[in-house]
Amino acid sequence: MDSAIQWWFLLGAGVVAGVIGTAGGITSLVAYPALLAVGIPPLAANVTNSVALLGSGFGSALRARLDLTGHSSTLRTWLPPTALFSLAGAVLLVVTPSAVFDNVVPFLVATGSVILLVQPAISRWQARVGSRANKTVVRASGAGVAVYNGYFGAGSGILLIALLLFTTEPVLHRANALKNVILVASDILPAVLFAVVGSVVWPAVWPLGIGALAGGLIGPSVARRVPAAVLRPAIAACGLALAVWLFLNH
Repeated sequence: MDSAIQWWFLLGAGVVAGVIGTAGGITSLVAYPALLAVGIPPLAANVTNSVALLGSGFGSALRARLDLTGHSSTLRTWLPPTALFSLAGAVLLVVTPSAVFDNVVPFLVATGSVILLVQPAISRWQARVGSRANKTVVRASGAGVAVYNGYFGAGSGILLIALLLFTTEPVLHRANALKNVILVASDILPAVLFAVVGSVVWPAVWPLGIGALAGGLIGPSVARRVPAAVLRPAIAACGLALAVWLFLNH
């Protein structure tokens, strides 16, 4: 990370990642490979990515107020357990080998992407038959997404959006705004843990984080203006692309 070219490369990657992530896509789809591309080993790239992309989360959270009207109780319900289980996932990453979990990750991301695509049809079916999501299943799914978010994170936004769409907020760009706020709050404790005990590459954090902050400020405007019929398959396509990449490189 002593090259000016690498610095500017990561800055640009951060901007693109921030826009993609806060507009509903997957921030790590850009940021994680960019860190690998400049020669950072996978584990160090993972924890560096987690710390740097707080910038994207903060940027998106600052712009989320318009889309969060009426959802204060939702945030009070989701934030504490999601933050706690995300920290548990981060601890799991630090203290355990990753081989087994890494084998499952591509399939989790792919599943979330497919669920996002078919969610309107499933919601119509739920409305037709009067079915509601089981609370125990929702809580267990939320805990699982949070643990995964703290452990690796790439694609956790896709999974959380899908869960929010089924249980809390049927409008895609509003569910995306909820996801942005919940995840940035949940990423703080794992980032602190990684900063203390992980292999964070700080010279890479600054350009990637600055770029992600800028992209995070831009992304919510993109999400509000793009029709759901376009945004939904675009997000799902990002998720499936990441799932394939993770499967081929895990």
